[in-house]
Amino acid sequence: MTEKWLEIKKGADFQGIAKRFGISPATARLIRNREVIGDERIERYLHGGIRDLYDPGLLAGADQLVQILAEKIREQSLIRIIGDYDIDGVMASCILCQGLLRCGAKADVRIPHRMRDGYGINEHLIDEAYREGVQTILTCDNGIAAIDEIAHAKELGMTVLVTDHHEIPYTEEDGVRRYRRSAADVIVNPKQEECAYPYKNLCGAAVAWKIILLLYESCGIKKEEGLAFLEHVAFATVGDVMDLTDENRILVREGLKRLNRTEHPGMRALIAKNGLEPGQITAYHIGFVLGPCVNASGRLQTARLALQLFLQQDMQEAQRLAEELVELNIRRRDMTEKGVEKAKQALKDGTAGEKVPVIFLPEIHESLAGIIAGRIREICHKPVFVLTKAEDGVKGSGRSIEEYSMYEELCKCSECFTKFGGHPMAAGISLREDMVVTFREKINTYCQLTDDDFIPKIKIDIAMPADYPTIALIREFELLAPFGKGNVRPQFADRNLTILRASVLGRNQNVLRLSLRTESGETVSAVYFGDIEAWRAYYIEKYGERAVEDAVCGRDNPIRMSIIYDPQINVYQGTESVQLVIRNYR
Repeated sequence: MTEKWLEIKKGADFQGIAKRFGISPATARLIRNREVIGDERIERYLHGGIRDLYDPGLLAGADQLVQILAEKIREQSLIRIIGDYDIDGVMASCILCQGLLRCGAKADVRIPHRMRDGYGINEHLIDEAYREGVQTILTCDNGIAAIDEIAHAKELGMTVLVTDHHEIPYTEEDGVRRYRRSAADVIVNPKQEECAYPYKNLCGAAVAWKIILLLYESCGIKKEEGLAFLEHVAFATVGDVMDLTDENRILVREGLKRLNRTEHPGMRALIAKNGLEPGQITAYHIGFVLGPCVNASGRLQTARLALQLFLQQDMQEAQRLAEELVELNIRRRDMTEKGVEKAKQALKDGTAGEKVPVIFLPEIHESLAGIIAGRIREICHKPVFVLTKAEDGVKGSGRSIEEYSMYEELCKCSECFTKFGGHPMAAGISLREDMVVTFREKINTYCQLTDDDFIPKIKIDIAMPADYPTIALIREFELLAPFGKGNVRPQFADRNLTILRASVLGRNQNVLRLSLRTESGETVSAVYFGDIEAWRAYYIEKYGERAVEDAVCGRDNPIRMSIIYDPQINVYQGTESVQLVIRNYR
């Protein structure tokens, strides 16, 4: 697929910023590229800590919700937490449960079963709670769109408290949006129009944590105890792929500090079972190693397994639960790969021409639809929905591109669904099987994307000669961490690089090591971890097979590479050197 390489060119006094903050002009430019403007914001970006977190009391409804919880604790009436089956929901449930118990509450947790219960609070869980004498339901990471379900709970005389972070549901008539609100006693969600909280992109666990901070304060519990939950908040923020901007950056940075010295049995066990050690955990490890193990329990079994792990105090039991989660994740990866292959074939067979491919794969596990949709989106750079058969019809998940607000587009054809919800970049839907064709037609009819929107755009921070980054500069770039959505790892570009030698390494022959010469005559070392056969095919088509063979054998050749790269420090036998990790080439 053709890609557009776009260098970010934003103006600022980089020399002045560099002098004031003791950084290089290159780092100053990287900060400006991330829309961090003004000395106060730059200081917060580089050095923000606990003192810079926003007051939880600014969340609309938070004080009222805490007052109700305090009253329920005094009355010793049972509070039931209803969470969600993903990382964010598990962590939010864990925070609320442990926080409430610490305050003396009678509280328990129900995590919906993905297959049997579906997403979030539902009438089945409400009726179960009512039969068991529960008077108060407290949601986390769900509830904002449960209009009918909460109405049912109120008819039963229950108190319903909602903490959530998802988009506020609305209807639209003649271009006018009317936001819908349930009959819950209190709703705490920073995305509400009336909420003056300065940052809108908290995850569900962060919202839950803010409530516990206020509750601890009302109960006279020291703030330091509440800060112990920061490792859970960081885990959820990264795992739920939230923007690592503003307050989220601080939450993750501070949470990672605690995570890397965690004494929590469940967290330590999960880290150990993945072959890692406290002290080396980054946002990457949460997103791609540890987090998927937590999600696997909610996908293939029940997320209660993950919740048990993080509520566990016995190390031996924690190790057993962690091992089970790791094994589930291995199974999930295998099932995902098979599902992706089927989706790729379906894309070729019938949906490749659609602006919004809707791929119906009745036989795949419904919990994998979102992962598969994400993988297909990466291939075709289009918004993608993957649907599968469920017990009560069809369920599906969508993954989007930046140019397409998935939730807003679903609102335009809401009559197709029995249930739907989500974000601009991801969504979940439920519908009758006889509505699949109608949904496919409508979602594509409403789509206003142009051909240009489907061309991947790769943003380059700086066109920087490949021999420019030094070990000291690379270390300085780490000031920008943690990296993730909304705060991506810096990447640079150089062109007209000569291949001195190209070697395929690794047990599975899946690493390409390159020795390259820059236009100034300097030699640099680089590695590429992508599709090596595709790399060979690209340069064979461009320069011929002989040229590629000469490059592999270290002979003179006509190949000139342009690369997008990420400079890293390679350590070999105690010696440090600069190594470029190639992200894209042409």
